[in-house]
Formats: sequence, structure tokens, C-alpha cells
Amino acid sequence: MWKSIASNALTLFIVLLVVGAGLIAWGRNEFISPGPLTEAACIQVERGAGLPSVSRNLEARGVVSDARIFRIGADYSGRSKDLKFGSYLIPPGSSMVDVLGALTQGGASTCGQEIQLVIGVASSNVVLRELDPATNRFVEVARFAPDADERPAEYLEAEAQPDMRFTVTLVEGATSWAVADALRKVDFMSGDIAGVPPEGSLAPQSYDVTKGGDRAALIAQMTASQERIMAELWPGRDEGLPYANPEEAMVMASIIEKETAVAAERGLVASVFVNRLEQGMRLQTDPTVIYGITNGEGVLGRGLRQSELRRATPYNTYVIDGLPPTPIANPGRASIEAALHPETSDYVFFVADGTGGHAFAVTLAEHNENVARWRQIEAQQGQAGEGGVQSAD
Repeated sequence: MWKSIASNALTLFIVLLVVGAGLIAWGRNEFISPGPLTEAACIQVERGAGLPSVSRNLEARGVVSDARIFRIGADYSGRSKDLKFGSYLIPPGSSMVDVLGALTQGGASTCGQEIQLVIGVASSNVVLRELDPATNRFVEVARFAPDADERPAEYLEAEAQPDMRFTVTLVEGATSWAVADALRKVDFMSGDIAGVPPEGSLAPQSYDVTKGGDRAALIAQMTASQERIMAELWPGRDEGLPYANPEEAMVMASIIEKETAVAAERGLVASVFVNRLEQGMRLQTDPTVIYGITNGEGVLGRGLRQSELRRATPYNTYVIDGLPPTPIANPGRASIEAALHPETSDYVFFVADGTGGHAFAVTLAEHNENVARWRQIEAQQGQAGEGGVQSAD
């Protein structure tokens, strides 16, 4: 009888082992296989949330097929306590292991709402926006000037959320005065800024900040980022460029940044100014003249007068030889690269062509024809444009 009992127990044990192995294999397959999600979903992990509540939410949202398997997989991989609070975009068909990675790797949230200070060339705005998971595009919810007397209700509600994401985005071509002015006015940052940072010293990009973050610390971060970009790019510059040092290259980059918004033109615009420097011609570029009038404090808002083109200032490149003494804005990486790697051309003139780009010319006669066409376009549009290299010396 004992032999029979032992034999039956052994058989049962083997059966249990087989079933257990099958369950483990099934669970592992469920953990690594594509999940049931049919459309992208934005999953929020609350600050301090634990794995049980998060896994139940995932199952309820149809992101994972089984909350228990998700928890077991997280425990087995040693990441059950690594959840990072925030909002995360989960693509359709994501496996449990993919979902676990998204919720534990940390970094910036990838969906949900965010409050963004956009520091632009002509104006700055605080924008509340939300990522639409279906299109993976941000939808603007509210917008207002940082010094507005009233804040939209949607903004006040969002700002009060403990896990709200805040960013500051510096647009290419904005001046350092615009940066300091906007940061002093925005209400979700704190601390003082001593004066205006040197022109050209701030890297245009987006920066994650915390609510109540220090303004001076952000300026320092912007400065360090621009220094890293130039330190990386300067050693690989083309040979024979007419810059004595990285500072002069940054001046040129800022002029390129202000002269064209067409990415494909940056190298050609750079070639025009390099050719002029090498030939001893004056740069004759309107943005430098404008900077000499405004000191970078806001936009001129009108066309240049002939008297202003003749007035001697350190930034009037119709009057002075060579480069102006400082950058005239904060250039982005692409404009710095263009200054250090200009295209090869014989062009020494360019003027707006009415399409948002420019018409380039080698001779004054060709340039005058391009200018005449631009004046016709101006007359048709009823506009007075700012211009590019308008004439020879």
C-alpha cells in the first residue's frame, strides 16, 4: 500500500511540476508578448504609487492582460520598487516588459499635460498643452503672456497638480534680454537674475524645470549648454575661416540665425558673409543695425530708415568693417555649425525672394535685379521688409 501511495504521490508531484512549468512558460510568454492595447494610452503614475494600484490601473485601461502577471514579472526582474511618478505614453501593442520599462526608467514624462514658457524672438508666452495619445501631438489648452494680470482657469488648475511638468523653451534667435525678461515675469520660477546674460551665451533648446526652480540656476544651465556646443564644434571647424576665436564664430552664427529661417540656406548665408570678410567687404546686414538700435530689447517693429543705415554704431555693419563686437542673438546649434562649415560659393549678395527664402548673387548687377524683383513683391504685399545684404559698399 505504501508503495502505491508513494507512486501516486510521485506521479502527482510530476504532474504538478509539469503544470507549474507550463504556467511559468505561459506567464513568461504573456509578459514578453505584444499586449492588448489597440490605441496609444497615457498612463499616469502618481507620486508614491505602489505596484499593486498601478498594475490594476494598467489592466483596467487595457494596457496589460493580467495585473498579477505584471506584478510577478516586475518582482522577478527586481523592478517592482522602481516606479517613477509622471505621465508616460504607451504605444499600441506594448508588451508588459515594455510597459514596465517605460514606468521605471525615469526621465521626462512623455505624455499628459505640461506647462511651458516659450521665449521667442518677438514675444514670450506661457503655454499649457496636452499630448494627444492618438496622434502623438501636443494640443494647446491655454496661452497667455507671462506678465498677464489674469491666468486662465485651466492653467491655475494644472499648476496646482503635484506632478505637473514644467519646461522652458528658448527659441533660436531670441536675445538674452528676452530670456531674462521672460524668466523674471513667469510665476512658476523663483530667485533673482543679476543683469542680462552675455548675448549669444545661452543655448536655444527646451529645459525641464521644477516648480519654484531657481532662475539663476537655469541661466547657468543654458550657459553651460552653449559652452559645450561650441567646445564640441570649434575643433572640427573648416580651415581658413576668418574667425580669430570661438567668440567671433558665435557672432557670425548669431547673424546667420537672424538672417534666415530656412534651414537649407544657413550654409549659403554663411558663405556670403565669409566671402565678404575675406574680400574686405562690409557685411551690410540689417539685423546687426537693428540690434544697435534696440540693444536686443524687443523688436524694432518697422523697417530701417536710411538715416539709421548711415548712423555710426558698433553694430552698423554698413559703416564698420568686419564683425560687430558681440553676437546679436542666441544662435542654435545649426547656425553655429553653418558658421564653422559654410558652403563653398562665390556669392557676396542676397536679398529676400518673397518665398521666405533668399535670392543669391555673385555680381552687383545680378543682385540689383534680385532687389528690383523683391521691391515689386514688397509693393504688391504693401510691406516694408528687412533685408539681407542689400547693396555693395
